[in-house]
Amino acid sequence: MSTIQIATMPSEIDRCFPVMRQLRPMLVAEEFVGRIQTQQAEGYQLAFLESDGEIVSVAGFRMQTLLWSGKTLYVDDLVTDEAARSKGHGESMITWLIALAKEAGCTTFMLDSGTHRHEAHAFYFRHGLRISDYHFKLSL
Repeated sequence: MSTIQIATMPSEIDRCFPVMRQLRPMLVAEEFVGRIQTQQAEGYQLAFLESDGEIVSVAGFRMQTLLWSGKTLYVDDLVTDEAARSKGHGESMITWLIALAKEAGCTTFMLDSGTHRHEAHAFYFRHGLRISDYHFKLSL
């Protein structure tokens, strides 16, 4: 059975690390819980999907109101364990996130995706997302 929960306890956050690291390989295990807790203080939430006792998908997101898009659920991180892909877990997670956005009265659901993540792009297109903007970055 699969269930999606919000990680609030340090032990839950820590259990999400192996899957999150597949998306964010620069992360360091010893710093992960602290970084997530810092983000949580800023409104970030970490959802995880558990199947048969194993975390198979994680999503980091926040709700915010923007001038140009209104109330928005923005997905910072969305990844399914490589060994558990094509089994419906990503489908369950994105469906849950979109439903959460609707329930919260959001008018927009958005995320960014690396330009090289072609399989992820196809997944997002299948779920009705469309490319709408460019995301620019300057490392400081």
